[in-house]
Amino acid sequence: MRTDSSPGTLPAREHLPAGDAGTPVLDVVVPVYNEEEDLQPCVRRLHEHLARTFPYAFRITIADNASTDTTPLVAARLEAEIPEVTSFRLEQKGRGRALRTVWSASEAPILAYMDVDLSTDLNALLPLVAPLISGHSDLAIGSRLTRTSRVVRGPKREFISRAYNLILRGSLQARFSDAQCGFKAIRRDVAQVLLPLVEDTGWFFDTEMLVLAERAGLRIHEVPVDWVDDPDSTVHLVKTATDDLRGVWRVGRALATGSLPLDRLTRPFGDDPRDRELTDVPKGLARQLVGFCVVGVLSTLFYLLLYSVFRQFCGSQLANAPALLVSAVANTAANRRLTFGVRGRGGAVRHQAQGLVVFGIGLALTSGSLAALGAATDSPAHSTELAVLIAANLAATVLRFLLFRAWVFPDRREAAPAAPSTAAAHTPAGPAHRTPDPYAPLSQRPVPYQRSYENGGRWGAGDATVRLQPVRPDDTDPEDAR
Repeated sequence: MRTDSSPGTLPAREHLPAGDAGTPVLDVVVPVYNEEEDLQPCVRRLHEHLARTFPYAFRITIADNASTDTTPLVAARLEAEIPEVTSFRLEQKGRGRALRTVWSASEAPILAYMDVDLSTDLNALLPLVAPLISGHSDLAIGSRLTRTSRVVRGPKREFISRAYNLILRGSLQARFSDAQCGFKAIRRDVAQVLLPLVEDTGWFFDTEMLVLAERAGLRIHEVPVDWVDDPDSTVHLVKTATDDLRGVWRVGRALATGSLPLDRLTRPFGDDPRDRELTDVPKGLARQLVGFCVVGVLSTLFYLLLYSVFRQFCGSQLANAPALLVSAVANTAANRRLTFGVRGRGGAVRHQAQGLVVFGIGLALTSGSLAALGAATDSPAHSTELAVLIAANLAATVLRFLLFRAWVFPDRREAAPAAPSTAAAHTPAGPAHRTPDPYAPLSQRPVPYQRSYENGGRWGAGDATVRLQPVRPDDTDPEDAR
């Protein structure tokens, strides 16, 4: 197993160290748009709850999404009256844009957000962030759809919420239960790497962030919540649903094509230092075996179907060869993408050529089995032929997996360590070049990325491979009440 960390790979999770009393451990962001009536009671109630129950220093950040009423004045007054409250003004709308901007600039190691209506019972806040503080999890979400959650809302919103999560499960294979509950938290070290990969700036921001985190293997903690619907919510359900479906399609396409560098979000196997000393455990073996078995079952069924069709027009040997060839090409392509995670077209022809060599071995085994069956009996039954072919394919399958893993799709990251870059080779050692403290104040550590509109509205980053798409025109639609 590979034990070193490649560039951009997250370190092992650790319990947050006890910091200075004045440094906030938790930064709770409250995104608002024209909430002049609800903002003050929300912030005061949240502050009172945190001051009474939260054992660490905290901060409440009001993120104003270009409000046109007196919301900025209310936020400024709260900031002046309560030391733990600060406000931030954005001139463009979008909840995702607000969260990304504030979270990117915050020095707190735990970043959270909640809706201004405080529909979620605040007693779930400490259970939400505790797994992140302890180092157990990377993200945490409140869920209204677990069995122990208590929810009060109308049938329309209940149906939309459950239907949306069914769509996520069916299309993006999401395993978390509630994507849109406005009650989430994330570790800052995770946010620094994850946020540049999230493109959406509106309501789909939550879903995209969770899907990418889950696909990268990050741990998402779910907390059952008590939730009471706000009848005065200004969310446009139809427009939000349409934007979310477009986002599902975009993220699904990006995952299918492998255009997202999710390897930046991987963590070492286990967070116990003893786990990182293991050297004889093949990386990803269990996952590859499961994927290979699933592909193998489907391709075997496909092969038997083709053989049965061809067998009606020719002999067993003539039917076996084309059926095995077509299924072998499909099997190699499916294992390339699904089992061994090879994305893009690079090396596809070479992989298929090597797959044909493996196919030749399988052809020899199956053809030899049919020849042996023909020698044993003059006219074997069709069911007997299928049984012999299944047994021969099982033997060929074991050999195929070993050849695929060791020869066709080897993990080249394990085979050859990456050579140090020229810049790294000539970088002098010294305090200025040490790894920055991930919990140091913002003013004492380098900014990992910053917002820039000089390159078509993209986000600049230290790594030129991470780029976001330009902001869509409908993000600033004046008709959108979000």
